[in-house]
Amino acid sequence: METLDLLLGGFAQAFTWQNLAFAAIGVLLGTFVGVLPGIGPAMALALLLPVTYGLDVTQALIMFAGIYYGGMYGGSTTSILLNTPGESASVMTAIEGNKMAKRGRAAQALATAAIGSFIAGTIGTLLVAFFMPTLAEQAVKIGAPTYFAIMLLSMVLVTSVLGASKLRGFIGLFIGLTIGLVGLDQSTGQARLTGGTLELADGIDIVVVAVGVFAIGEALWTAAHLRRRPLDVIPVGRPFLGREDWQRSWAPWLRGTALGFPFGALPAGGAETPTFLSYIAERRLAARKGRDDEFGHGAIEGVAGPEAANNASAAGMFVPLLALGLPVTATASILLAAMQKYGIVAGPTLMTDQADLIWTLLASLLIGNTLLLVINLPLAPIWAKLLRVPRPQLYAGILFFASLGAYSVNRDPFDLALLLVFGALGFAVRRFGIPVLPLILGVILGPLMELKLREALDVSGGDLSGLVNERLAIVVYVLVALAVVGPIVLGRLRPRSAVDEVRDNQEVER
Repeated sequence: METLDLLLGGFAQAFTWQNLAFAAIGVLLGTFVGVLPGIGPAMALALLLPVTYGLDVTQALIMFAGIYYGGMYGGSTTSILLNTPGESASVMTAIEGNKMAKRGRAAQALATAAIGSFIAGTIGTLLVAFFMPTLAEQAVKIGAPTYFAIMLLSMVLVTSVLGASKLRGFIGLFIGLTIGLVGLDQSTGQARLTGGTLELADGIDIVVVAVGVFAIGEALWTAAHLRRRPLDVIPVGRPFLGREDWQRSWAPWLRGTALGFPFGALPAGGAETPTFLSYIAERRLAARKGRDDEFGHGAIEGVAGPEAANNASAAGMFVPLLALGLPVTATASILLAAMQKYGIVAGPTLMTDQADLIWTLLASLLIGNTLLLVINLPLAPIWAKLLRVPRPQLYAGILFFASLGAYSVNRDPFDLALLLVFGALGFAVRRFGIPVLPLILGVILGPLMELKLREALDVSGGDLSGLVNERLAIVVYVLVALAVVGPIVLGRLRPRSAVDEVRDNQEVER
């Protein structure tokens, strides 16, 4: 009951015409950027982060809530109409959604994605409101050794589940940790990795890193693979669902929500796993009903379930982000950077230090989710026309706004040079298949991990036993060991298949 009263108080703060206006602007901007080819929610947030500077902190977070959900909706639009997922979590939506669009059911695919996103996002946000205070109360009791261990576990889990190669994941993580070391040592004041450059003494701003890696890197990558022929965009009518579509969609929406939220609430690397599990579950359930032949040719359940799982996971990620200060997705990393810009320290004490702000944020997430459905569903045909913008003009605009946004952070021309460096880095990690999330996570969590490590060692007088003097820390380290060793052992115990032998033969031929 207390949680409900606090949430109603958040609605009272959010329900002013100014805040509603910022939420609507955020939804429209997020969708506008997110619907463009190859741009996911993380890149949309990175590009639009400087737009919120100068706003009141409450208005900025409300606007970011709209941008967040708008970017999610835009990603599903490109997946369905162009078969071009803006992020890896939208891949499963693209499988059936694009087939539906090619069968002339683009409107139904967009509608089931939008309504499923609304239902999953609403349920997920309500679960965050009810579960996060309890987790925050327990997190206050966590000491520096356990906090360090949890962050280590988060990094290992995120790094090991993304991409086809764990080695590449850890390479991305170490690159991010190295970037996080740049600047003055917090304890000794000694310059690290600055090369004698005074502009690097304060470290590298996460906004410059994020915009460079996401926006500039994506633009360079697209330019290197630019197709001269125009994109084949499937026409969209007014999105709607018939009675049969409703009957086939509501259960996958709920099942996808149930699968997605736990994965988002745990520091386990985002929505890729639950969207895959949701797709597999819906396909198996369809086989029992004799509809398995529709999968691979445009089954509406294959859009409804994964899209709900994606958005429920996106809502669930606010639990570790706000209660523990752990960003488990690239989008969460950008949100954390935005909060840090306003001096908001995410973690166990956030619910007590900034209670009004957090409940207003949760209320604004529900408002933004509703506005997303009300405003954007009728505008789907208009958003589809944006996909016809020629790639050269599109990415020229992205480069301009990315440069303007990075410069506006500190108004320092040196940041533009850094932007080019991180843009080249973003291009390189895409070229060699290195996942971006571990890199960004390393930049964000690296300095905080160092701080908690030093706190734990200071208490123990420099003895390494200070890292394991809490029972929960020991349990977490066991989980870290299982996360690293478990897949290796299971891989050796699993019998080799014909696919493995063919893959090995191909590697030998290369």
